[in-house]
Amino acid sequence: MAKEIKAKIKLQCPGGQATPAPPVGPALGQHGVNIGDFVRRFNDSTQKDMGVTLPVVLTVYADRSFDFEVKSPPAAVLLRMAAGLDKGSGTPNTLKVGTVTRAQVDEIAERKMVDLNAFEKDAAAMMIMGTARSMGIEIED
Repeated sequence: MAKEIKAKIKLQCPGGQATPAPPVGPALGQHGVNIGDFVRRFNDSTQKDMGVTLPVVLTVYADRSFDFEVKSPPAAVLLRMAAGLDKGSGTPNTLKVGTVTRAQVDEIAERKMVDLNAFEKDAAAMMIMGTARSMGIEIED
């Protein structure tokens, strides 16, 4: 018999570096989840993405057990890493802060494909390019 789902919690945690401090602790504590157990399991499963912000969807069941699914990093995080930036532009239309190549955009689109609502790589690449534009990052051909 399937377990009864009590809640779905969406968090963004640094890979391999999650701690019980906010926002993780309070979000899980209000649903009665064992915070230490989640932090340990999350950090063990995300060692390869150390320090990269990763979205995680936590499914909490009525018996306080839980499962979690780690998604691919947000496009903005991947674009910042590719361009070597700390943050995007505050005024993306006037102030350009970096550049990425079309090959880097295609690589990011391929990595994000499972989390995007696109059926073709070209459509996914267009989404990534839109994110880059909104961050003040230019795309080189």
